[in-house]
Amino acid sequence: MGARIVLEAQGITKRYGAGCERCAALTGPTQATNVCDVCGTVTALADISLHLFAGEILGVVGESGSGKSTLVQCMYFDQPTTEGELYVDGDAANAFALSRTRQRYVRNYLMGMVYQNPTQGLRLDVTSGANIAEKLIEAGVLHFGNIRRRATELLDETEIPRYYLDALPRTLSGGMQQRIQIAKALANNPPILFLDEVTSGLDVSVQARVLDLIKALQEQLGIAMIVVSHDMGVIRLLTDRTIVLKNGHIVEQGLTDQILEDPHHAYTQLLVHSTL
Repeated sequence: MGARIVLEAQGITKRYGAGCERCAALTGPTQATNVCDVCGTVTALADISLHLFAGEILGVVGESGSGKSTLVQCMYFDQPTTEGELYVDGDAANAFALSRTRQRYVRNYLMGMVYQNPTQGLRLDVTSGANIAEKLIEAGVLHFGNIRRRATELLDETEIPRYYLDALPRTLSGGMQQRIQIAKALANNPPILFLDEVTSGLDVSVQARVLDLIKALQEQLGIAMIVVSHDMGVIRLLTDRTIVLKNGHIVEQGLTDQILEDPHHAYTQLLVHSTL
């Protein structure tokens, strides 16, 4: 793991609703809810801070509704934050405060995203190659031959047969769709990759192949990753450090091995023991 921090988040808060002075006291893990009884505001994330080192895989784990997917969607600019700061690849400017044009640059050059549902990351009725081309074109690669060449390289890297370049993703299996999403996310060699529940809904054997691919790519490319999952088995296999979320709050964090072997928070203990 490198010492250089490639991503740092400070105090990310995401609320759905106007909020009130009672929200903080009436929501969170202690209350076992993120919905304020007074104003009905949902606090999806509350004061989340984290950092990601170059070449590291950071896990974010929690049950459905814990805020883990919202967190990576905020950092990828899919959703606006209510409060917080984000610093990417050593830039001193808060990425959340950048113009939309500059945010698109950060998103296209410095980040990649693989969604749980391929329909969020792929256009299923255009070819696999065209999906990859979209990411390249957004970053200014316009020469058809260069796009085709890079797309073919990415298929090789993600162990997709080259003849799938002209196939429609809707005709492919879920595991192959996830591989195409990974290829698209890697198109511009970003230093940061977000992986949001990428094995959910896949058969166990397909899950294993996708996870092996992710681990091999990380070792080969040295890319830093944030892996979101509800599955402690995925976290165990892939990650160096882990953050545990419950009701939008961090309840525990540390080295993955330590969290799995000696979880301190009762909720983390429940997550770990449920996979044994």
